[in-house]
Amino acid sequence: MIVYEYPFNERIRTLLRLEDLYEKFVFFLNQEHPLQHHVALSTIFEMLEVAGRADLKSDLLQELERQKQTLLGFKSNPNVQAERLDAVLTEVDRISAALIAAQGKTGQHIRDNEWLMSIRGRTIIPGGACEFDLPSYYAWQQRPADQRGMDISNWFAPLAPLFDAIGMVLRLLRESGRPARMIAQAGSYQQMLQGKIYQMLRLSIDESLAAIPEISANKYMLWVRFMSQGGDMKPKSHESDVPFELTLCNF
Repeated sequence: MIVYEYPFNERIRTLLRLEDLYEKFVFFLNQEHPLQHHVALSTIFEMLEVAGRADLKSDLLQELERQKQTLLGFKSNPNVQAERLDAVLTEVDRISAALIAAQGKTGQHIRDNEWLMSIRGRTIIPGGACEFDLPSYYAWQQRPADQRGMDISNWFAPLAPLFDAIGMVLRLLRESGRPARMIAQAGSYQQMLQGKIYQMLRLSIDESLAAIPEISANKYMLWVRFMSQGGDMKPKSHESDVPFELTLCNF
């Protein structure tokens, strides 16, 4: 199954973008080639661009606290597994405490590092990080892979509490929905949302169907149109019925 996610607002869109960057960062950090570590470092710079909103940290703290209070309300429910609930509450407390302890503006340690900022300034130029432009960076790239990996990990470390919080918020959001089986007749599906506010949509589809969803939604209506791709990769309407799973998520 392929899972597609669609954010209903800018806040969730930002969190999903940062999550995507984090997954990319972890992948390339765990490689060994200098070019792969260049991508990992460049991804940290992209994170700073997306996470530059001053209120992101406070938004995450408020959401974690709100989720904590919601979870505490389940303690008296006999159908809830107490041990699992306590484990989640402990994790929320740990992540919140670490985020609170992270002082200063997100990524300020990167901005205060003149060497890293010189690299950042060149990476936004196509081909701008060549050895003749940044000889000291090229020299660093020749160091052993484990040393380069340690340096990048240390540069990322102050950002880790933010991404732990993002991961927890998105995890709780995804777990809030219940999947329902739907069929898009002739490749098209519409659903009235009756003005109910959702944060995110998750759509799961069997990859063998080769159907690609194009999603648009607001608080009144959800619309999904399935497309397919030919040899030229140009999308065209999928004419057959398409079964899929739909999950509407809201805190």
